[in-house]
Amino acid sequence: MTRTSASTHTQDAGGLPPLVAPGRPLGGDEAVRYARHLSLPGVGVEGQRRLAAARVLVVGAGGLGSPALLYLAAAGVGTLGVVDDDVVDASNLQRQVLHGTGDVGTPKTASAAAALADVNPAVRVVEHRERLGSRNALDLLRGYDLVLDGSDNFATRYLVSDAAELAGVPVVWGGIYRFQGQVATFWAAPPGDVEGVTYRDVFPEPPPPALAPDCATGGVLGALCGTIGSVMATEAIKLVTGAGRTLLGRLAVYDALELTWRHLTVRRDPTRPAVAALPDDAAYATFCGVPPVAPPSSPTTVSPRELAALRASAAAGDGVEPFVLDVREPWEVQVAALDGAHVVPSGAFAGPDRDAVVADVAHRADGRPVHVLCKAGPRAARVAAVLRDEGLDAREVAGGIAAWSRDVDPSVPSY
Repeated sequence: MTRTSASTHTQDAGGLPPLVAPGRPLGGDEAVRYARHLSLPGVGVEGQRRLAAARVLVVGAGGLGSPALLYLAAAGVGTLGVVDDDVVDASNLQRQVLHGTGDVGTPKTASAAAALADVNPAVRVVEHRERLGSRNALDLLRGYDLVLDGSDNFATRYLVSDAAELAGVPVVWGGIYRFQGQVATFWAAPPGDVEGVTYRDVFPEPPPPALAPDCATGGVLGALCGTIGSVMATEAIKLVTGAGRTLLGRLAVYDALELTWRHLTVRRDPTRPAVAALPDDAAYATFCGVPPVAPPSSPTTVSPRELAALRASAAAGDGVEPFVLDVREPWEVQVAALDGAHVVPSGAFAGPDRDAVVADVAHRADGRPVHVLCKAGPRAARVAAVLRDEGLDAREVAGGIAAWSRDVDPSVPSY
């Protein structure tokens, strides 16, 4: 990460001009609804008109997108785009406050649109029920004034950064893990003589996959999402209205356990070439060390139903018991276990005892194919790739324990 100093003070550079021109005059009902904004220095009537004319794209309707979207809708942002291809799961409800129990199984964009319409029916919500990728990113971003990136994976973060640089729009980024959160405003070419900085300048290389923070395994404090998501919404409002000083040039780091904020000064990397075009999705995955997802028919993949059939044949005395390697964390196994699986958390395959761990798996498999299982697939794919590099016949279980619960045994909890 490129940084020069740490402080608790705001940057010396001046604030940015308003990002959005004022829209139409406010109506009488709007004057009542936004009265606390109208009396607020830095916002006022003109700022509220800017908010009404603003178009903000939020990537991810999850832990960070939920509070950000709620506050942006309440603030009167005229158009909110929501990009998410996922559906609401019961495990989301601990932190994704935009969704409720009745929304489980519903596409997140639809759940978000319904909740935001209740908060502020005057806000136009555009559902982008699709995965953000290199093919659609530029088209999506060019329709908005700024982007809030609440994505939970490094490939998407680099993609958003690159697409925003090409589209010429600022990005408010947030990240969370366990009890810590980070927020920054990135803009490759801000107006005036303000130095631009992007996500790639601050994080030129992603961490190794085995060391990458993963909220699914490491956990996250639900209330932390509210803190960081609200700051992201605040940054967006400041950008639109020109109020105050943004976090452009600073990375704010929040520790919920100590209740402290630190501000790290970040600068453009002068050696980084400007983004000229978006690589394809496979290139982003490779850059972040994520193995490509094998198709269901691939010899390196087995479906849950195929694995269940192998186990059933072995139980009937017709075949060898398949060896299943569960690479989830111990707490995950306590929640939803697959009987007979050998448990080794995925991090062990990148640790100092990696060779011994691989050797132990080879010994236990005793010549049988290794069927690698995680929650949904990514960790299993990484571990299976490591085992194949060591000469083992390793196959990831497509969709993980979640697919096993859905397709084979509904009594196994989905989390």
